[in-house]
Amino acid sequence: MQNKTLYLDFIEKALELPPNNLDAPLVIDLFAGCGGLALGFEAVGFQTVGYEKLEDACTTYQHNLHSSCHQVTLTRQTHLVNGATIIIGGPPCQPFSVGGYQLGLQDSRDGFPIFIDAVHHYRPQLALFENVRGMLFRNKAYFEEIITALRKLGYIVEWNILNAAHYGVPQRRERLFCVAHQGRWKWPEKTHLNSPYTAGEALGELALSAPSDSKFLTPSMDKYVKKYEIASKCVRPRDLHLDAPSRTVTCRNLSAPTGDMLRIKLPDGRRRRLTVREGARLQSFPDWFEFQGSEESQCNQIGNAVPPILAKALACSVKAYLDDTAQEATEEYHLLNQPIQLSLKLF
Repeated sequence: MQNKTLYLDFIEKALELPPNNLDAPLVIDLFAGCGGLALGFEAVGFQTVGYEKLEDACTTYQHNLHSSCHQVTLTRQTHLVNGATIIIGGPPCQPFSVGGYQLGLQDSRDGFPIFIDAVHHYRPQLALFENVRGMLFRNKAYFEEIITALRKLGYIVEWNILNAAHYGVPQRRERLFCVAHQGRWKWPEKTHLNSPYTAGEALGELALSAPSDSKFLTPSMDKYVKKYEIASKCVRPRDLHLDAPSRTVTCRNLSAPTGDMLRIKLPDGRRRRLTVREGARLQSFPDWFEFQGSEESQCNQIGNAVPPILAKALACSVKAYLDDTAQEATEEYHLLNQPIQLSLKLF
């Protein structure tokens, strides 16, 4: 019980939203989803404006965050708000997906041309995007095409694979993050490298309960899961292990009754699928964050989100970058405006 309180207290305090400050730096959030990235940035004090095509995700964003989220299917011609200091987002990547046509930046379903065009048009001080880690390996040529496009806009581009568990998220979730900046960027320090939160600490008393609407695995499903695990050569059963961080939470393993579904084995031996709130906790959404739409829609919003605690770590690095840039500009201004002192030598 104590550990559960520690984790929930941690994310509640870390993601408490300060009063809305209209003078704070403005962040454009493209392909915003339900606002996982935005929650982390707003917790640091940024203003955000989201753009997202799914109605439920937009409604969730606006229900929980200070800022607005425009429901729109983004195109290269979409008009965005002016005056943004930062652009962030998780562009969909059809050319990278297994079902993609491998057309690179010419694929009309791809979100990266939209993201790059926004960076080109609005010229933020920094741009950041998130994607699956496999983008670095399964289609490296396409990723390099994106990097080249950002570099041609005059940015220094760096990328890193971050494990959410290293920053206080009770989940072994690895994602690719890419930052386009003007110099002196620093990645966030790992705060929980040696002492990550576990799934048990995140779920607390929920892990031992069976809500009235629980979805239990049937004997035939148990049999299917066992067959799946044998075929997948699982060393350890795929039940949620409460003494370690969770597996990666995805739309599919949270919402669908598949062999890879996230599930809890109760003390009486029954196994049930995770609830929406349990999935949200594993993603580091505080309990006050309320998801809108059907259960399936809520699961999809959670599975697609950037964990807000990881987003906050990145937002802190962005704030430090802006502060450092401002300090450097101030020092350069004073240097250029120092009075010239002439030394006269008398003969």
